[in-house]
Amino acid sequence: MWTGWSGPGRLPDMEERGSTYMGAFADRILVLDFGSPSTQLVARRVRATNVYCEIFPCTASEEQIRAFEPRGLVLSGGPAPVSLPRPPVSADFLLSLGAPILALGQGFLHLLGRWGESSEDVQLGPAEIRRAQGELFSGVVEPFQAWTTGPRVADPAGFVPIAWTNDGPVAFAHRDHRVYGAFFHPESPRTEKGDVILDNFLSLCGVERSWTPAAFVARQVELIRQQVGDGKVICALSGGVDSAVTAAIIHRAVGDQLHCIFVDHGLLRKGEKEQVVRTFREVLGIPLEVVDAESRFLERLAGVTDPEQKRKIIGHEFIEVFEEAARGIGDVRFLGQGTIYPDVIESISLEGKPVKSHHNVGGLPERMNLELVEPLRELFKDEVRAVGRELGLPESQLNRQPFPGPGLAVRCLGEINRARLDTLREADAIVREEIEKAGLAGTIWQAFAILLPVRSTGSRGHDRSYEETCVVRAVQSEDAVTAEWSRLPHELLARISTRICDEVQGIGRVVYDITSKPPATIEWE
Repeated sequence: MWTGWSGPGRLPDMEERGSTYMGAFADRILVLDFGSPSTQLVARRVRATNVYCEIFPCTASEEQIRAFEPRGLVLSGGPAPVSLPRPPVSADFLLSLGAPILALGQGFLHLLGRWGESSEDVQLGPAEIRRAQGELFSGVVEPFQAWTTGPRVADPAGFVPIAWTNDGPVAFAHRDHRVYGAFFHPESPRTEKGDVILDNFLSLCGVERSWTPAAFVARQVELIRQQVGDGKVICALSGGVDSAVTAAIIHRAVGDQLHCIFVDHGLLRKGEKEQVVRTFREVLGIPLEVVDAESRFLERLAGVTDPEQKRKIIGHEFIEVFEEAARGIGDVRFLGQGTIYPDVIESISLEGKPVKSHHNVGGLPERMNLELVEPLRELFKDEVRAVGRELGLPESQLNRQPFPGPGLAVRCLGEINRARLDTLREADAIVREEIEKAGLAGTIWQAFAILLPVRSTGSRGHDRSYEETCVVRAVQSEDAVTAEWSRLPHELLARISTRICDEVQGIGRVVYDITSKPPATIEWE
């Protein structure tokens, strides 16, 4: 998703972030989050149609919503109410804006004055929509499968039904206004032709399809030049897609004013440092300074087992390292960072509680001597790749598996030390190597190993062993907002397990993670 919202827990002033693209993209859709776990997916589907879109929490003020001047609104709500710090913006105000509205689940109930009703009577799940009519369903052939939500209202005042399952109506249109309500999720991959339904709604809003990677790059280059002026920028390169695209777009904006720094914190995958240096110096032609900080990071992480504390320590130490590197360059005022939208959205939930802190969001210290330049903060991972292609980055770099900023620290559960990291590195290299050999690397979003501080009894030769457990994790996704666990062939899993147990000292058992996102996250910590 390409959003200007800084996170579900707080909405910035329009002058701070929301107005970043408002002058360049006058036709825009506003998604109000009423607690749906797929709100981000709604906005991403809108952005995929080249329509500019932002997410605001449903507790946003009337002034903030009015200042955004939306051409249409999507009220994204799940099957159950959420606990909010204050009531949602009033339904009367939303209707007074005069823009078309597509209200889903609890968002629709809010329009009807029935916010917070229990969903015990209807379960979230698949259903067949037997009949559908009207402009919202233009081009959709029924019957089709949909992912439904509850509770439902059979006969909402002022609305007429426009779609039905065997259990009754699940979508409605207002008699007098361009307002639509639905008790199913068109944004869900489980809803057939959901993209067509959303596209029909956007056509009803009359928006221009002008939000493209080329337009994004042009606007960001302009914004970076305005922010940086003739100052120097240092950029944190990890070798991943996010930092590579960040460096490329900043380099396009300010050229030699950019100084890229790669920190070897000792939490990298096997062969990673060598690959990073080769890619940036030889392939991309971007100067790169390598800082060896492994001992420093491992010393700070010694004895730490809490995942939130790990992330915050790594975040603080990153900033310290970059400030020291900046002093060596001299007169540096800006830090380029590859923060993307999922980093922000997962750091604070709608109720203000963290899902998990990210090293470049929740882990930043209050004292910072460098001003952040975050050109990708509004983008999902698939959009980052699209921008990278626009910038001319090689596909080998863009298709690299996502790797978290804290590195193996969030995959080495429990205490972190050099020996356990080396064990994990070897196991992880086997996982990636076998998936590559099987020809499945291009079909899997991420595949990696996790080391658990859980020991079990086994045998090595004639001796009893008591070693740790390795988890193999492989998922398929489009944007990391949702993810399905990959159904790897049993023969492949057998080869991975056999090699890890035979070749990696310290691991005596291998298990496979079959949990999707949600309810789990992709990373374990």
